[in-house]
Amino acid sequence: MTTINNRSKPLLMGILNVTPDSFSDGGLFSDINAAVSQTEKMLAESTDIIDIGGESTRPGSDPVSADEQIRRVIPVITAIRTKYPQHPLISIDTTLAAVAEAAINAGANLINDVSAGQNDPAILTFAANNNVPIILMHSQGTPKTMQDNPHYDDVVNEVIVFLKERINAALQAGIDKDKILIDPGIGFGKRKQDNLDLLANLDRIVALGYPVLLGASRKRFMGAICNVNEPAELVTATAVTTALGVMAGVNIFRVHDVKPNKQALDVAWAIKQSRSQAINS
Repeated sequence: MTTINNRSKPLLMGILNVTPDSFSDGGLFSDINAAVSQTEKMLAESTDIIDIGGESTRPGSDPVSADEQIRRVIPVITAIRTKYPQHPLISIDTTLAAVAEAAINAGANLINDVSAGQNDPAILTFAANNNVPIILMHSQGTPKTMQDNPHYDDVVNEVIVFLKERINAALQAGIDKDKILIDPGIGFGKRKQDNLDLLANLDRIVALGYPVLLGASRKRFMGAICNVNEPAELVTATAVTTALGVMAGVNIFRVHDVKPNKQALDVAWAIKQSRSQAINS
C-alpha cells in the first residue's frame, strides 16, 4: 500500500456504496455495471482509493449479515480488479472478519472498520495475520442507535482516549504500527457541536502519530448549518472540510464527490507547502 504520512500529499478515497439504503446514494451503484462506471468516473477525477461497502451505516440502519455483504461486494470488487489489476487501491468498508477476508482475497487492499474492531474482534486478528492495513474509527453506539441522544463531556478528549484504546487493541492483536490508520468518526454518534469541535481540533487527532482519515462528506450536521436538506447539495460544504483537514495534517479524505474535493485538496496543499517553505527559508 502507498506510504501515507504527514509530509506526503493527502489521498482521496471515493465512496462506492453497493447498498440499497445508504443515506446519500443508496441503490445507485448496486448494479455491477453502474459500480464499475462510477469507479471509472472517480478514477478520471483522480481518486486514489475506492471504498466499497455492502452495509449502510446511516443513522437508524440495521446490521447486514456477512453472507449478504459478501454477495453485494465481491462481484463489484472482482469486476473492478479485473478491469484495473493494480490501481486503484480498494478498501472494504465492513466490521466483519468474514467479509474482510473475502474482500481481500478478491483484490481489496485495506479494511475500513467503523467499529474499530469492536463488533468482530476477529477482524483485527485477520488484519494482523495477513499484514493488511486497517482504519479504526470512533463511534458512539451502533448505526442503529448512535444518534439517539449522544452525549460527551469532552468530545475531543474522549475520541482521543477511544482511539488510543483501539490502537492498543490492534497492536496487541499483532497489527504492525505502520498498518494502522485512525478516523475520528464525524457524524457517528455525534451532535452538530461535537462534529464542529472535532473538526476544529483535527490537529490533536493528527498528533497521535497515525495517518488520519476524515469522512465528513455530505454529513447532515453541515446541512443544519447551511439550511440544506438534500445531502447531494453539500458538495461545497464538504470541500471546505477537506481544505481545513489538509491544513490540519489529515492524510485521507473519504468523499462522494471526487472532483470538487480534489480541487480543494490541491489548493490547500499548495498553500500549506508555501507556508512550510516560508517557515523553513
